[in-house]
Amino acid sequence: MRFYYYNMSDFKKDKDSLPLPFGEGTEGRGLNLVTRDQKHLWHPLTQHKISPEALPIVKAKGSILYAEDGSEYIDGIASWYTAMYGHCNEYITGKVAAQMQNLDQVVFSGFTHEPAVKLSEELIKILPGNQQKLFFNDNGSTATEIGIKMALQYHHNQGNNRNVMLAFDEGFHGDTFGAMSVSGLSVYNGAFEEHFIEVLRISVPLGENNEEVISGLKELISENNIAGFIYEPLVQGAAAMKMHDAAGLNEILKVCKEHDIVCVADEVMTGFGKTGKYFASDYMETKPDVMCLSKALTAGLLPMGLTTCSQKIYDAFYDEDISKGLFHGHTYSANPPACTAAIAGIELLVSEEIQGQIKSVIKSHQAFDEKIKDHPKVTNRRQLGVIYAFDLNVKMERYGNLRNQLFKHFMDNGIFLRPLGNTIYILAPFTITQLELNKIYSVIEDLLEKF
Repeated sequence: MRFYYYNMSDFKKDKDSLPLPFGEGTEGRGLNLVTRDQKHLWHPLTQHKISPEALPIVKAKGSILYAEDGSEYIDGIASWYTAMYGHCNEYITGKVAAQMQNLDQVVFSGFTHEPAVKLSEELIKILPGNQQKLFFNDNGSTATEIGIKMALQYHHNQGNNRNVMLAFDEGFHGDTFGAMSVSGLSVYNGAFEEHFIEVLRISVPLGENNEEVISGLKELISENNIAGFIYEPLVQGAAAMKMHDAAGLNEILKVCKEHDIVCVADEVMTGFGKTGKYFASDYMETKPDVMCLSKALTAGLLPMGLTTCSQKIYDAFYDEDISKGLFHGHTYSANPPACTAAIAGIELLVSEEIQGQIKSVIKSHQAFDEKIKDHPKVTNRRQLGVIYAFDLNVKMERYGNLRNQLFKHFMDNGIFLRPLGNTIYILAPFTITQLELNKIYSVIEDLLEKF
């Protein structure tokens, strides 16, 4: 069975074949999507007074985004690392369409259903062996929010006075209050910091600083009542794809385990094959107590998050005292179509075809890295799995005029990449073709000569 290949000739740039921007008799008749968008919509991570107009996308297939005006863009970041099996993957959409005819939504409190049970069975097969229980939620931020709650309440339920969280410098774990508390990027958090839970921070281990990091960690543990440690394993996505040392992280986890500090792996970005293994946690011998999952979990098709944990964590909540339960719930927890999308995504992930495609993308990135490694404007090259990044050897702000010029260069050339400050990174769908990758590489090389 072929899961994911498409005949792209069926999706050529042809305005007549694209969906209309409005329907017959609608209020917006005669107006384009940009004009209609600006009347009522407030976009995320956007200062609308100074930001350009939103680009109207009317169709997506494989690695290609199709705009209202007929323009095409190669999605070089899988729409924020979600559509890893390509957009509108027919294997996934077919499974979900069938599920929607049978069971669309049912509350998950007091009920269960086949898609949720089946997903738990399939996910357990690929998760680290100590993960035994799954708690459903709606997105990455709430997945980490629940992970933080698990860490704090794990100790509370046992009568332990532990209320401090530990996190890495420059981490990012989401937009809800708990997630913001443990995140280190102030541009997101500034207005809310006085309302946060107590958090201590340590540097990421880079190899040469491992001893210093461990020494500092032990000192913090001796002086504070630390409940949990939340971390992005090996790759800090929002911090511009900063990567750290697996041996150093493993040592941190060992020390935390020795002091019964709940280790919470935020794999929202790194999970589901992107690092070359099913999960970044697979690179470490010491496994997390809790894992937070979203994004590629449902292959970019539907919103859903999961927080998984070990039996030890679950047992701390399992009690005749109802107040010791985890009182957190979402209306759409374990939504059946979302569960079905996740099952289909896992089936693709473990298939020989997708695993072969992952290996192919890794090799392509390695070859491209070899080609640009000596360029004077290229520094701090790094790669883990299908994640490839480097820094431009220029001074610039995370959000500013030069960054916007870089973004425009890519879009003008039909490539959707989002520079993070001076960091250029690629995290494309596993199903991207070599021709599409080559175009991304070519446009990056052109950028190196122009800026």
